[in-house]
Amino acid sequence: MFLVVGLGNPGSGYAANRHNIGFMAADEIVRRHSFGPWRRKFQGQLSEGELNGEKVLVLKPETFMNLSGQSVGEVLRFYKIPVEDVIVLHDELDLPPGKLRVKRGGGHGGHNGLRSIDAHCGKEYRRVRLGIGHPGEKSRVHGHVLGDFSKSEQDGWLMTLLDAVAAEFARLTKGDDGGFMSKVSNIVTPPKPKAPKKDKPAANKAKGGASGDPKSDDQAPSGEDMDNLSGAAKVRVEKADTPVSNAANAMAEALAKAFGKKK
Repeated sequence: MFLVVGLGNPGSGYAANRHNIGFMAADEIVRRHSFGPWRRKFQGQLSEGELNGEKVLVLKPETFMNLSGQSVGEVLRFYKIPVEDVIVLHDELDLPPGKLRVKRGGGHGGHNGLRSIDAHCGKEYRRVRLGIGHPGEKSRVHGHVLGDFSKSEQDGWLMTLLDAVAAEFARLTKGDDGGFMSKVSNIVTPPKPKAPKKDKPAANKAKGGASGDPKSDDQAPSGEDMDNLSGAAKVRVEKADTPVSNAANAMAEALAKAFGKKK
């Protein structure tokens, strides 16, 4: 049995906050996989379902963020779930918006929800870190996390990320953390299509002419071929092979040759 915990603050005033992205992800998992209705239990909202043949509980603690561990601890003790089978969904300042990472154990990074779970349950649970971006200045962090997602964020990367997390979440219950991260990343930021390769020119074209014949139309005649040309043709050939700056001299010489006159 797995316990999935979405972190956030209860109440309509917090519903659209960046800090509540964990609640949003939990709601989408329950909706996508047709889990049971939310029931008020263990100081939170609890829903039950199944993924990959495993029973899965989804919890949204209603103790407010900094007391989340109280609710999580009650569920673990009642169902005798080891902390290693807990997956926590939470907002992450140190990831750009729309990015995601999965990590087991480690520090709380200043996140009050994780700090409370560490204190009540231990640290060896998996964290699904959902990037909300950093405002750039420490003094603005509080307002940033408790501020609502903008309309463009809600209609853009946020809905795409939540949908991808829910669609691929079953991979986490199989222990495929890497596959989960890769699939979600490809959905949120699809790889750019590769440019088609240009065809290499045929070898015989490089030797002059489509047939490989040195006398093809794109080559000038030479030697006795020049002697067989009419005067006008010689003028055209010699003019074409002569730099523009010497065009007048070339024309005069060609005319002289053509009519047997000296320049």
